[in-house]
Amino acid sequence: MTNDVEKRWSDKATFRRAGLYAGAVVGVALLLMAITVAWAAANRDECADAQFLVCASPDRYVLVFGPTAILLLGGLGAFVRAYQVWRRGGTWPIWHGAGWALLTFMVIYLGISMRALAPT
Repeated sequence: MTNDVEKRWSDKATFRRAGLYAGAVVGVALLLMAITVAWAAANRDECADAQFLVCASPDRYVLVFGPTAILLLGGLGAFVRAYQVWRRGGTWPIWHGAGWALLTFMVIYLGISMRALAPT
């Protein structure tokens, strides 16, 4: 079992798995964002004089809350994985860090994208 007071938490395999997991979650969130923007750009003639490219109300909500939900669920999934690794006696802080990184990305994305919901 790992002593939590010690700071020797180097485990390359766990770091690689957590990094791939976090990268995949961010990639899926960005993919949903890109699909939403492309969908809105294809239907741009509906509101050509709008301030934002994404001008329809449902598209705006998907753009704001879709990637946010993916990042939230990914962060919570990383915390669950950290708990599972901790129960097995592994190096759980790597997964814990991945969870906090995903939640930080979620808050940043939500803060930036909320402007799309502002009244025009």
